[in-house]
Amino acid sequence: MSSARAARWSRAYGASGWHLALMLASLAVVTYVVLTVGLAALWDPDVWWQSIAVWFVGAVVLHDLVLFPAYALVDRLLRLRLGPSAGRRATPRVPLLNYVRVPTLVAGLTFLLFFPAILSRGGSTYANATGLTQEPFLQRWLLLVLAAYLLSALLYVVARLRHRT
Repeated sequence: MSSARAARWSRAYGASGWHLALMLASLAVVTYVVLTVGLAALWDPDVWWQSIAVWFVGAVVLHDLVLFPAYALVDRLLRLRLGPSAGRRATPRVPLLNYVRVPTLVAGLTFLLFFPAILSRGGSTYANATGLTQEPFLQRWLLLVLAAYLLSALLYVVARLRHRT
């Protein structure tokens, strides 16, 4: 595809052709999984709130209507406060924004993955399956978040020192 046609495609579609190809491939994989597993495996009428379909729709709605606007707003505020355009100086400086974004992303994703254990939900099931308690999860998660922020702060200091020289 010529670069002019690719540019027209990107303007009309809103992304590159690779985006469309990957989206169609992911839809094909999801269709294959649903057809292989069957719809009955995704919906349990006896305990409907534990069904995969309910959790999937809930996650989409929660993310798209609540979480995405919330972290987009926080990111906008951070960019206004910490971004490269904040407080323009005569000499360029090392922007702080990504040094805040990355550990926050680490904290959010690890909390999302382990929140039942961090909040001590399902302790008896976890104990029956592993023979362990959920006590250390909160402390370990907090230590992980602290380490992520400390490492990010250290990398920021190093970047500032390298930028100065």
